[in-house]
This record gives sequence, C-alpha cells and structure tokens, in this order.
Amino acid sequence: MKHTSSLYYSFGINLLANKKERYRMNTMKKTFKKLLPYAFVGIISGATAVGAIKYFDSSATGSDSSYFTKESKNATFAGLNAGLVGDDFVKAAKMTVPAVVSIKSYSDRTSNRPSNRPSEQDLFDWFFGEGQRQQQRQQPPQNMPSGLGSGVIISPDGYIISNNHVVAGANKLEVVLSNRKTYIANLVGTDPNTDISLLKIEEKGLPYLNFANSDNIEIGQWVLAVGNPLGLSSTVTAGIISAKGRGIGILGAQGKAANPIESFIQTDAAINPGNSGGALVNINGDLIGINSAISSTNGYYQGYGFAVPANLARKIVEDIKKFGLVQRGFLGVNSLDLSDERQVLAYNEQKKTNIKAGNGIYVTGVSENSGAEDAGLRTGDVIVQVDQIKITDFADLSLSIGSKRPGDRVTVSYLRNGKENTTAITLKDQNGGVTARTKADLTVTEKIGAEFEPLSDRFKTDYGLTSGVIARNVVEGSEMDKIGVVKNYIVMEINGKPVNSQKDVDKILDKYEGNVQVKYVDEYGRITTRGFKMP
Repeated sequence: MKHTSSLYYSFGINLLANKKERYRMNTMKKTFKKLLPYAFVGIISGATAVGAIKYFDSSATGSDSSYFTKESKNATFAGLNAGLVGDDFVKAAKMTVPAVVSIKSYSDRTSNRPSNRPSEQDLFDWFFGEGQRQQQRQQPPQNMPSGLGSGVIISPDGYIISNNHVVAGANKLEVVLSNRKTYIANLVGTDPNTDISLLKIEEKGLPYLNFANSDNIEIGQWVLAVGNPLGLSSTVTAGIISAKGRGIGILGAQGKAANPIESFIQTDAAINPGNSGGALVNINGDLIGINSAISSTNGYYQGYGFAVPANLARKIVEDIKKFGLVQRGFLGVNSLDLSDERQVLAYNEQKKTNIKAGNGIYVTGVSENSGAEDAGLRTGDVIVQVDQIKITDFADLSLSIGSKRPGDRVTVSYLRNGKENTTAITLKDQNGGVTARTKADLTVTEKIGAEFEPLSDRFKTDYGLTSGVIARNVVEGSEMDKIGVVKNYIVMEINGKPVNSQKDVDKILDKYEGNVQVKYVDEYGRITTRGFKMP
C-alpha cells in the first residue's frame, strides 16, 4: 500500500503540470475513494508487521536489547472492514495503554565477558593475560539506565509482569507509568525458562489488564501490541496472529534457560527493541500474551514477533507469588522432535538409526525415578498427545507439560510398534518430588544460582592463590549473576572464609540468613568484593 500511496501522490503532481491527465485522474480519484477503507486497513497492517530475533549486545544501552535471531518466515494479512476494526482498536487501546509501563534497568556490570574457557591454564590466560590486555569497557553514567523495556500491570496493587531478559542483571528497576509517575520496583521473581519476570510497586488502585485464555486464540485474529519501542512511550501497533505454538530456539541458545519452554504466539503487529515485556491484547483489551522476541535480518521490525502465551505467563507469576519460585513438572524423558528433519537426520547419523521424520516426539531415553518410568514409557515410543493437545513438535510438548506442576496427572498417548497406547503419568520435579517446594526447600546452589568446582593445588601454587573455586552454570538473573560473577570467575572467599569446594560454599551458606559477602577475581585479574542478601 505504500507503493500505491506514492503513485497517487505522483499522479497529483503530474495533474498540475499536464491538463490532459485531469480526466483520467478524476476517474482514478473516484476509484480510490471506493477502495479507501480497504487501503486504510492495508496501511495499518503494513505499518505494523514485526522484527527479529538477534540477541543484542547487552553492553548497548537500550537494553531490551533482547532476543534476536536471523531466522524469519513469511506472513500474510486477512482483510476486514476498516470502520468496525478501527472502533475496536480504539476501545482496546484505551483499555491497554494505562496498564502498560516502561521499565528502566540500572546495572554497573560490564558485559560480554569471555566464557567457555575449559582449562585452568585458559582461565589464567583469561584473567591475567588476555583480559589484562583488553581495554576496559566504559560503563554508562550511574544516573543512566543500562536497559529499557516494557511491563504490564496485572493487579490494582502493583504487580507487574515483564520479561526475564528485561530485568536480568539489574541492581535497580525503575517503573514509569503512562501518566509519567515513577516508582522503584521490587523484583519478586524471574523464570529464564519462559522469559517471564514479576515485579511489584507500592501503589493501590492502578489500572490493570485481565489475562485471557490464550488457548482460545485463532490464527488470523486481530491483536494490538502495546509497549515502549525505541524509547517511544505508550506505542500501539496492530496486526494479526500469524501462528501459534512457535518454537524458535531462542531461550536455550541465547537466554541461558536450562529447560526452556517455547510455544510462542507469532504476530505481525510491529514490535521493536523496547517492546519486550509489553502487552499483546485482543480487540477486547484482554491480555493474550507478553511480547518477548522479534525475528529479522536487521534487528528491527520486519513482520515477525513472538509473545509468551497468557496461560503460561499467568501460571509462572502465580507460582512466584504463592511459592516464591516456579513449580515445574517433568515427564522425565529425553526426546527427539520428529518434525525437525535436520534434528532427525543428525540423530540418525550419530546413532546409526533410520528414524523417519514426521509428527510427534520420539523418546530417546527415560530418566530414573521419573513419572515416565513409573508409567512404563520406553525408548522408541512416540508421544502424540497429552490430555487434549495433539503433539506435533517439541513446542507442543513443552507447553503442555511445562504449564503443569509436580503432582499433576496427565494422560499421554504414544505409539509403540505402530500401535497407539494411552497411560496416566504423574509429573515430578527434577528431584523426583511430587509436592510444591518453597524457597526454604532450595539448595544453596539453587538459591544463589551457581555451582562451583575446585581449583587444583598446582594452579593455586603457580599463581599465588591460597583458596578459590571456579564458578560454573551461573544462572542469568541469579544472586551471583547480579553481583557480576559469571562462568569461570574464581570465587576466593565467602563471608570472609576461604572456599575450596562446593561443600565449603554449602557449609557457609546453608540455612544462612542475612547479607552475603563474596570476594572474586574477574577477567582482568582484579579482586572484587560484592554482596547480596541471602534469598
């Protein structure tokens, strides 16, 4: 429609210069007037298609600098009467805009630290060699946010849902309402596996959005995306639902999620950096998703946006509010997505098998003491349905199971030797439990978000260290992550006591309450002491 508009404009200029064109232009004007309502819909639609998944460098300010890849798909528009849709858009926008906030994150961390150093010698070169030669990156001024994103008020008393990547690593979070009123927010909890976070501001009587049942959405349905893209506050864009149950491999690959749940709503409503954590609503103004990612070749709007479904997002924040952490049920199987031909081909080459691509999830292994083992699932079974949900790919399975809690029972249909079987499975947590856990039940590693491995005596002798452990599996947004400890940093002391093993760390922090002091060595060989309050 942009081409049509520019063509119409050029005809207007020629009309002034050439009287012979007037009759033809009058005829065309009448035609354009008849088509104007449809052109209006097309212009709105064309102006709102979305951008792509490239994980922006977290060192850049503007941080929702979030999730981006270069994978993209084509999408098309469905026509509808412009007048009717326009009225619905106005009503939905009026309901939504006051409940969508801007989130400014502040952090004094450096970014893009090297990682994946496998050996202790590599560690030393990293800390005291290569790291020393690198120019220290400048930090933004303390009064400048290191990241910008969006959030949605979901209760009148100040609970706000957003993305995990919007708040990860922040030591201060500032929330700005659509009326410009500002608050300092408390981070209640996060879940990297779904890219959801929950914040709280102290206020009453706030406008908020209701969660809709995202299971009821349909492809082609009109939606609005509301957020703060590129620093432009309270921006509303329109589009349709382009696809459901979309897995794009972003959370595990770039979001540091250990057990990612990806079953995104895909939309062509315009989403750009800064929209992350904002609202995707239907024309009634009900919340159907939390905008999280885009997919394009340039990092900006190109027509492909992705939102966490409302049902999954609601379950995550309910868990965080009630238990302090997410309650996640697991089947207990290793799996192969039969819908992914490349994955199937790679598996066949590695295992010397001849599995055929298709629909469903092929079971490649069953965990001990899992619900799947208890129910009799075996390697070679193909899962085709969970409860009433047909399982065509891993996105279907991850959503159907990931939205359940330990102790929940699901009915699983699977193929074995070409015959379909059905069994009831009780989901368990990763430790084999079937009851809810609270923060008091967590291990030290789970509370602080890192594991530790000992340094060899030779390494400590060669480099003059009397103590130290290597940080491993640092969880994004965890307490260790917030104070700047990343994978392969050396933690020397905790609360003034030397540590040389995971057991030392556990002994110091088990059942500990209060402030924790951590002394560690960064990639430049600098010894830093930072702290946090024990969760």
